[in-house]
Amino acid sequence: MMKRNGGDVTVESLTALGVTHVFGIPGQHALGLFDAIRRSDLSFVSSRVENNSVFAADGYARTTGQVGVVFCSTGPGALTALGALQEAYAACVPVLMITSQIPRDGLGGARKGYLHQLDDQQASARNVTKSTATVRDAAAIPGVLADAWATAQEAPAGPVWVEIPQDVLLEEVTVPPVTGLVASVPPPRRPRPEVVVEAARLLAAAERPVILAGGGVRRSAGAPEALIALAETLDAPVVSTAGGNGAIPLAHPLSAGAWIEDRHTTDLLGDADVLLAIGSSFGEVTSNYGTFAPRGRVIQVDAEARVLGSNHDVLGVHADAATALADIAAALPEIGQTRSGASAASDLRTRVRARLDTQDLAAEQRLLADLRAAVPDDAETFWDMTIAAYWAWSAWDPRTGGFHTAQASGGLGLAFPAAIGAAVGTGRRTFAVSGDGGAMYSIAELATARQHDAEITWLVIDDGGYGILREYMTGAFGAATATELARPDFVLLAEAFGIPVHAANPETVGEIVADTFATSGPAVVVLPTVLRMFAPS
Repeated sequence: MMKRNGGDVTVESLTALGVTHVFGIPGQHALGLFDAIRRSDLSFVSSRVENNSVFAADGYARTTGQVGVVFCSTGPGALTALGALQEAYAACVPVLMITSQIPRDGLGGARKGYLHQLDDQQASARNVTKSTATVRDAAAIPGVLADAWATAQEAPAGPVWVEIPQDVLLEEVTVPPVTGLVASVPPPRRPRPEVVVEAARLLAAAERPVILAGGGVRRSAGAPEALIALAETLDAPVVSTAGGNGAIPLAHPLSAGAWIEDRHTTDLLGDADVLLAIGSSFGEVTSNYGTFAPRGRVIQVDAEARVLGSNHDVLGVHADAATALADIAAALPEIGQTRSGASAASDLRTRVRARLDTQDLAAEQRLLADLRAAVPDDAETFWDMTIAAYWAWSAWDPRTGGFHTAQASGGLGLAFPAAIGAAVGTGRRTFAVSGDGGAMYSIAELATARQHDAEITWLVIDDGGYGILREYMTGAFGAATATELARPDFVLLAEAFGIPVHAANPETVGEIVADTFATSGPAVVVLPTVLRMFAPS
């Protein structure tokens, strides 16, 4: 019988859990993990920077509904991944990070001098993960991974961290091959009955109810349908946050849009006599930078207890979005008055449009419209922290596709590697948008896209610097500092990787992007242009 080691037990456990793809980068202490892949059916996606490995696993998880798995090395490799783990943590994306460790005799600083040594590697991960664990014996690997797998998916979902020392991965084991492994994911949390009754009573008696749909609605299975059903019963307008864009179709009569950074939207939310907020923490962007001030009762539904009442006085409903929406709908008493939700939603959309039309933003609006026309309705789209993405938070209609941004934590570099992970996972062409500043965070992943022939179109909008920071600084101080950037010729750079690349202008970019969806493999589109942000009021 072939000799097996801890690396084999790890890979066997993941296979038993249903894993098919692993993202990551090899490293000295992790060689046992990567050698075990060779003896398995797992597909390995080789990134070039550890942060981008996590972004790719994040995009894979968002679009497949599976846990994204990352293999990473000790110390510098593990630390480099933390920025992307922060996004997964803030956005509630299930990622399983398996990182190596120095040998057991050096853990906790007991011995010094190991390469990549950190006295407490877990300490660095605790702020951006749901749980951390160190495995000290190969026999514990299946159980620890099954527990981590369940924790990653339990609402609110998020990344988990498991580290396995080098000697545990390499030592020969007598543990039988892992052929079956069950991860017990708890069912979605239901709200307490008395809280449901009170929420239903408030909503039924409201004269001006409004619903705020956050990212938690999109993440909860069945919640978008339950949201629409409740909104129609209440005849209440629905405002979507940036993370919740797509929870209700923008074409639905009760959709008030996703212009969350607009004073008219802020007024509608503040004027509601009962505001039902689902899956939103009322964060900085959602509160329109602190200008949202509710004047009526607020019902806040969230699976994460720590966000309830964190920013406003609320009736807190600690529950999964889908179960809470369904239970509240079932508990509604007879609604005594006639509402005009569709009229309120239409009126808000009209006022937002009129305000935008006074700001000389035709070029920006045309770009978003041309891209929306070019990208298939069902495509998964990924947006970096760039001016085009700030527009897309509100102006992009996801239709039947996915809309994914780095807005949860606001770091740069997510779009391209996450879109690669999604393309690998779904087998369908994805669309990523970055500015030239953000593109440099993930430019090395051109090699990944080429190596794995990922079906992806990457649009790089080159405005010569950090465009959104340029606007912020100019608005605040009258001038911008450190926002202008030297950058490569993106066309020549993509060609150097053997990737088809197209130089575009504002008049041709839509047609060029559309044409890439009739091709195979990666494609890059470069658009030199300077975009402007809309004024919030």
